[in-house]
Amino acid sequence: MSHLYFGGVDVVELAEEYGTPLYITDENRLISNFRSYKAAFEGYYDTDIYYAVKANGNLAILKLLAREGAGADVFSTGELQLTKLAGIKTDKILFNGNSRSDEDLIMAVESGVKVSVDSSDELNALATVAEQLGKDVEIAIRVNPDVSPDVNPKIATGLKESKFGVPYTGIVELCKSASNKRNISLVGLHCHIGSQILDVSVFSEAADKMLELVTSLYEIGIELEFVDLGGGLGIAYRPDEIAPTPADLRDAILPAFERAEIAPPKLILEPGRSIVGPASILVSRVNAVKRAYKNFVAIDAGFNLLIRPAMYDAYHEVVVANRYNEPCSEVYTVVGPICESGDIIARDRRLPAVRRGDLIAIFDTGAYGFSMSSQYNGRPRCAEVLVKDGHIDLIRERESFDDIIRNQRIPPRLVQQA
Repeated sequence: MSHLYFGGVDVVELAEEYGTPLYITDENRLISNFRSYKAAFEGYYDTDIYYAVKANGNLAILKLLAREGAGADVFSTGELQLTKLAGIKTDKILFNGNSRSDEDLIMAVESGVKVSVDSSDELNALATVAEQLGKDVEIAIRVNPDVSPDVNPKIATGLKESKFGVPYTGIVELCKSASNKRNISLVGLHCHIGSQILDVSVFSEAADKMLELVTSLYEIGIELEFVDLGGGLGIAYRPDEIAPTPADLRDAILPAFERAEIAPPKLILEPGRSIVGPASILVSRVNAVKRAYKNFVAIDAGFNLLIRPAMYDAYHEVVVANRYNEPCSEVYTVVGPICESGDIIARDRRLPAVRRGDLIAIFDTGAYGFSMSSQYNGRPRCAEVLVKDGHIDLIRERESFDDIIRNQRIPPRLVQQA
């Protein structure tokens, strides 16, 4: 009987030892994916790689990337604290976001990280906080470049109707305003056009627009230290897809820097999915096989652990891990245990004849898998393990019912008297 191996480890044995559902991350693949960015840009242009923590914020993963010299793109004070705990240097952290409270801004200023400002209102609030604390803060202005990648509208963040960023036409005036504020140092421009992008030509368009802005600012005496083009490079979720590489991304964006009439600033990139996505799988056990309108395979992981198929109609390849090389003989729709009709993991897939107790492995789940998970339907979240050349480390313990009720409180008036 043929088993699926991942990171040099038998997936069936991992499921038996740690239970299911179970996230498994291959350390070697994770590090290789990050290094591919460094290799693509080293020797070509001064570039920093800021990992997008929203994709996967597990501390062990952050620690590994910190050791590789990664910076971090964070979107909340929680992610900020995670990156600091993992050892990522504060001067390589960009605090991004479109809706931050005074408490968020206070933590950003006190932490000494760079802040990507999303509006004039936020700029004013940040300046007030910085002045009250008596500290300077370095900022970038987030640009909405009105660039339209061919992706799901829910993950297209550079459209003119997007909630993110300052409209392209208003950037120069806002930069002038920022340059005149006390305790504010304008050091960069920032944009992010979307996620799961397979056509790199849109990165070329974004780079051209950003460098045009840099030149316009230079002409009025505002010089910047960096341009941040965000992340968004897609991965091959489907077997027939060909994903662009970091080298393809380099070839798409660097010509804009080379054409610039001024000495362009440092480049920052914020990859997330392309680093962690292919580095993990989610393993789940079959609870039932039902022949109805379709052949349904019901597994013990649903959109509580992997919401991408339900939210984005996203595709993930699935296999029967305990009979990996057996011929595919039937068509099944793989569904989860959640009380929602939309809890569908994979539609109409050819698999070997599936039986109760089999193991289904879902590929490319390292990005926006556990990081978007929940306890919906009162289901504790699963464990995570890290594997490397056959070595296994538990990097997140499986939750229990106690974790579901840990922060809940029953008012005394509702407690029944004996």
